[in-house]
Amino acid sequence: MARTFFVGGNFKLNGNKQSIKEIVERMNEAPLAKDVEVVLCPPAPYLDYATSLVTKSQVSIGAQNAYFKAAGAFTGENSVEQIKDCGAKWVILGHSERRTLFGEDDKLIAEKTKFALDQGLGVILCIGETLEEKKAGSTLKVVETQLDAAIEQIKDWTNVVVAYEPVWAIGTGLAATPEDAQDIHAHIREYLAKKVSAEVAEQTRILYGGSANGSNAVTFKDKKDVDGFLVGGASLKPEFVDICNSRN
Repeated sequence: MARTFFVGGNFKLNGNKQSIKEIVERMNEAPLAKDVEVVLCPPAPYLDYATSLVTKSQVSIGAQNAYFKAAGAFTGENSVEQIKDCGAKWVILGHSERRTLFGEDDKLIAEKTKFALDQGLGVILCIGETLEEKKAGSTLKVVETQLDAAIEQIKDWTNVVVAYEPVWAIGTGLAATPEDAQDIHAHIREYLAKKVSAEVAEQTRILYGGSANGSNAVTFKDKKDVDGFLVGGASLKPEFVDICNSRN
């Protein structure tokens, strides 16, 4: 069974009502390819607003973070139920910025992932190596270790999308070559087959998340294990539509 092309737009800490309205309306009006699923992830205060603007069935809204408790004295955190109440269907977890800037480790990310899945949210699970780890030749070891924590917690992989994001390529203008990305994605799929099952490995979509843009997205077109993109800065620009249609 063919895996549906998936493009996530991570707005990060950017945007306001006006800019988010422009982005969502652009997606509503764009002639999107039929075989693409698009998830827009604005900052938490705009989840409800963004959801209210979506008119295209291929487009849904996701959050950028969620906690592993349903409610309580957790100031500043985002509740899965509250995210769902805003109409969002996905959440990004394990993003490199959460790992490096906010100290989230593999265990916490795995706990968050399990809780979100158990409560009915889809999860875009981010993994990837830093520049230092890449230079040390540790890329595969790093992604395997990050996956191991999640594999220990996840019982059903149906609503999991894995995003491989080489940290050294985020916001730097650098990007892995399509061949590099294919090699890592193939290894991730093989690892899932070994550690979970061949069926899960075949069905799980693996996204590339390292500075994808309107120009380079098409160069990944024939890479069989690259099932889409998790896009940062380019998701705020008109070229995001080109990324979504890069498989055409």
